Amino acid sequence: MKDMSRRSFLKAGTVATAALAMAPTDMLGKAKAKKNVQTGKIKLLGVGVGGRGHADINGVTYKDERNKILYDDVEFIGMCDVDFKYAQGVLEEYQKNFPNMKVYNDYKVMYAELLDKADAVICGTADHTHAIICAEALAAGKHVYCEKPLTRTVYESRLLTKLAAKAGVATQMGNQGASGEGVSLVCEWIWNGEIGEVTRVDAFTDRPIWPQGLERPTEVHEIPDTLNWDAFIGPAPKRPYNSIYHPWNFRGWWDFGTGALGDMACHILHPVFKALDLGYPIKAEGSSTPLMSDCCPSAQVVKLTYPARPNRPKVAMPEVVVTWSDGGIIPFRPEGLEIGKNLNVSGGGAIFYGTKDILVVGCYGQKPYLVSGRVPDAPKVCRRVTENHQRDWIRAIKEIRAGKTDWTKTASDFSEAGPFNEMVAMGVVATRLQGLNQVLEWDGENMRFTNIPEKATVKAMLKDGFSIHDGHPTFDKKWTEPVNAREFAAELIKPKYQNGYVLPDMPA
Repeated sequence: MKDMSRRSFLKAGTVATAALAMAPTDMLGKAKAKKNVQTGKIKLLGVGVGGRGHADINGVTYKDERNKILYDDVEFIGMCDVDFKYAQGVLEEYQKNFPNMKVYNDYKVMYAELLDKADAVICGTADHTHAIICAEALAAGKHVYCEKPLTRTVYESRLLTKLAAKAGVATQMGNQGASGEGVSLVCEWIWNGEIGEVTRVDAFTDRPIWPQGLERPTEVHEIPDTLNWDAFIGPAPKRPYNSIYHPWNFRGWWDFGTGALGDMACHILHPVFKALDLGYPIKAEGSSTPLMSDCCPSAQVVKLTYPARPNRPKVAMPEVVVTWSDGGIIPFRPEGLEIGKNLNVSGGGAIFYGTKDILVVGCYGQKPYLVSGRVPDAPKVCRRVTENHQRDWIRAIKEIRAGKTDWTKTASDFSEAGPFNEMVAMGVVATRLQGLNQVLEWDGENMRFTNIPEKATVKAMLKDGFSIHDGHPTFDKKWTEPVNAREFAAELIKPKYQNGYVLPDMPA
């Protein structure tokens, strides 16, 4: 598949012209749940395979070696990526292993032709298209694996949670640390009362490692012939192409990503959410470096307050404050931590402050330890994943296909990943509403803030305008027009899809 371009791809006839013209709203009417085939290989579709999606499709097919399929219980029947140049090596690799696999540069077209033939979908696209791609698959009764963050917004996370429950399918979010030993140990230590009651958690990451805090580019670049820019934009507002957005830097732009928080909190805060039995926060507050209109800030701090939860047999679950920081802001060191010990493990970490001890755990749940130096011997009550994160999802699919009514959910099933991702999405909202200069009170059940004044407004910076003339600093900041804060908050919670894209209705 050398130098495959959009033009040559479409000319190859892989996709019917009629299917190309199909709008997303048309497809939703056909997205009816169908009973999966119970025998034979699991037929998979991959959407967004050129980046992190590559690791996910490898996870379900390979074990140790490359370019040799070691798991023969799966079969890719279709793969899609908006950028053939970025994904070329992956597509060539998999077409060698699955000669009948079809290739697309628009998921809508692939779904129109192959969704009813598939058992499951793997989604590794940019954040802003996770919800629509996964929602359509779930509405069609397909098993779904989705990269983190599960969605950009609270409403989208709630929707995927409910759609997955209604479909009764196997799901998994791509926070692979959830399947690791460290997360299990953190849960077991806390549930066994090893550190006492936890009322404070500080968490952080050293990300971003991509550009953030930028002004919206004014230069328009020529769209590469290998890139389907319209398909990349998807439900987001239209904008001219600039190479700063794609393929990797999408994370730093509000319309496409969720910044360092969305990227890494799904790895770092998962043991916090799981071990402390968190649900919806009741208060949220955010602060950051200059808040730009289009781009995530270079660094931010978010504070979420959670109410007391039902006590566990060996430990109470009182109100807890979780503080997140990124952009190089590391929490102050806990008292008693040995001099020289780095809190950053593989990109960040979390510090649980208990009434008996302090627990520190790295990114992905790695290398948990107590500041006291004691090594707990708590009962092993968490299920251990015997294969990798992706293969555990395949294991769950196989159990369902075998007719098991008591099949075991994955380590980050949407029943947990959805509510957890709302925690991550809420952090983004808190940062973007910092201009209200107040602590936000959150009604999680109804997905709304209860204390934003009726006439309050917010704005963001368009241009920083900082320069130096003859050694003297000059400031000429330009701002967006103020907008109603309630309306802006509502759209941050539930985005307005554009370009004909429409999500399925929220199940009851």
